[in-house]
Amino acid sequence: MMVAETANSYYISNNFGVGFTMVELKVRKFGNSLGVVLPREVISRLNTQDGAPLYLIEAPDGGYRLVPYDPDFETKMTKAEDIMRRYRDTLHVLAQ
Repeated sequence: MMVAETANSYYISNNFGVGFTMVELKVRKFGNSLGVVLPREVISRLNTQDGAPLYLIEAPDGGYRLVPYDPDFETKMTKAEDIMRRYRDTLHVLAQ
């Protein structure tokens, strides 16, 4: 793993292996905050737009993943779908 630090940017470079693409992002100052500008191809791949939330998830290996969905919401929806499937007839009667 290589860590590089300059006055304007900080990034960690990992060797991800075959099939993975790494995009270097530069940290920039926006007013009193710091942020990164996502390249067009990343925005397209994440299927996101201006103002949409993105989630930075800590990975087990100590790295981070940037995803366009809330993984906690996905877990809750999986549980809800299971409940709806098990109680389909009951929910159908209650909906009338």
